[in-house]
Amino acid sequence: MRNHENFWGITNGLIFLNYCRYLDKITILSSFKINQNTNLMKELIENLQTTYESFESDAKLQLESGNKSAGTRARKSSLALEKLLKEFRKISIAESKK
Repeated sequence: MRNHENFWGITNGLIFLNYCRYLDKITILSSFKINQNTNLMKELIENLQTTYESFESDAKLQLESGNKSAGTRARKSSLALEKLLKEFRKISIAESKK
């Protein structure tokens, strides 16, 4: 009986160690995910700023000088802004639920 009890003690100890390692991995992964989301938000905001600057300059060119190709670029930028803003909203909602 003693060998049997020792076997279960070792097995339970190994299970416990593996469980602790699993929890450590979850902690590391969740902190990595938070940093990853923070970096993703920063990149997204930078993309929003550059896309808006492009939109603004092209829209001004169309308005002031009647440049048709600038109007096309401004419309294209507005579609890109729409996608970026939707992505921002999605990430922002996910972060607020944490």
